[in-house]
Amino acid sequence: MILAIDVQYSEQSAFIGGVLFSDWEAQTPIAEYVSTLHDVEEYVPGNFYKRELPCILRLIDEHKLTPACIVIDGYVYLDGNQKPGLGKRLFDALSNDIEVIGVAKKAFSGIEPNYEIHRGESKNPLYVTTTGDLDAAKRHVSGMFGKHRIPVLLKRADQICRAAANKPATHPCP
Repeated sequence: MILAIDVQYSEQSAFIGGVLFSDWEAQTPIAEYVSTLHDVEEYVPGNFYKRELPCILRLIDEHKLTPACIVIDGYVYLDGNQKPGLGKRLFDALSNDIEVIGVAKKAFSGIEPNYEIHRGESKNPLYVTTTGDLDAAKRHVSGMFGKHRIPVLLKRADQICRAAANKPATHPCP
């Protein structure tokens, strides 16, 4: 199983969306998950993982998920292969047992062109980094369902967490 995860922030809370799917060509998810984490860390440039990692771990732990691979919105290695990013920190937190693939929409300073893939008719690349084999990860992300730049199931993870963040808070009756 493959798990795509994305996080949306609203004030001091994080809303985490997860999409579980069976294979890289899947058109629809097997299951969708949402978790919430309150009192998240402030964003600190260069230390994004300190804010996002607890959110991702919350979703995995809360729903007892054990995928073979996790796809994140971001980088595994900021320079492609050595400088740890969110994905590498997630890999380490999961005892190096679950492959992590990072799919980023923006280039990080110093990332080389061999980490780029182009999907659909978009002139803007996606940047793929991984704890596993880079060529395989690029093939997997390139082959995901959808004709646009962002694969359908990755976009779905984004939609899930955004919808959760935009849902009005409910308060219990006295």
